[in-house]
Amino acid sequence: MTARVGVITFPGSLDDRDAARAVLLAGAEPVPLWHASTDLGEVDAVVLPGGFSYGDYLRAGAIARFAPLMERLADAARGGLPVLGICNGFQVLCESHLLPGALTRNASLHFVCRAQRLRIENSGTEWTRAYEQGQEIVVPIKNIDGRYLADQKTLDELESEGRVVARYVDVNPNGSLNDIAGICNEAGNVVGLMPHPEHAVEALTGPSSEGLGFFTSVLTRMVGA
Repeated sequence: MTARVGVITFPGSLDDRDAARAVLLAGAEPVPLWHASTDLGEVDAVVLPGGFSYGDYLRAGAIARFAPLMERLADAARGGLPVLGICNGFQVLCESHLLPGALTRNASLHFVCRAQRLRIENSGTEWTRAYEQGQEIVVPIKNIDGRYLADQKTLDELESEGRVVARYVDVNPNGSLNDIAGICNEAGNVVGLMPHPEHAVEALTGPSSEGLGFFTSVLTRMVGA
């Protein structure tokens, strides 16, 4: 039995095909999901890809949170469905209150595109089990609204509960507080990540193939994976 991983497309999504290809390379069946639908298609997990949903009008992810499929996804995520939000997908998850905090304009006020070193801080989530605690990987980052902000109480909770999933190493490309590159919810099934692991699934086309682990991780819990 092959696991089915849905990839949502919003108007303005750019990396949905890349995410689907990463799912395929990981050994699962990518299932395209349309933002205006209310049918998750009996998927085993969902990826919200990067891009500029609805042109990032108002705020990045602020309009996408009201897409018909997001209401259904929010209920499923709270029920335990694994969900990974990458870049714009991370922004959508925060706007939907599935993850705390917000992604704001980079401290430099410039778009950043580079290969970025990350440290995996939590290898116990649905999306990071393929990694070792403290493992460092290199994946691309490309954003202008990638600065993670939260109030001190939220930051303290994330740190004390081990919910910082990944942290920037060597350089903080966008001014994120505590060098945070990714976080998870309390259950560990919802993960938001600003860098792009789907662009690091093959050594031939990426700075590394070290991003593939995000997609193979979620398959370890599924029958037939």
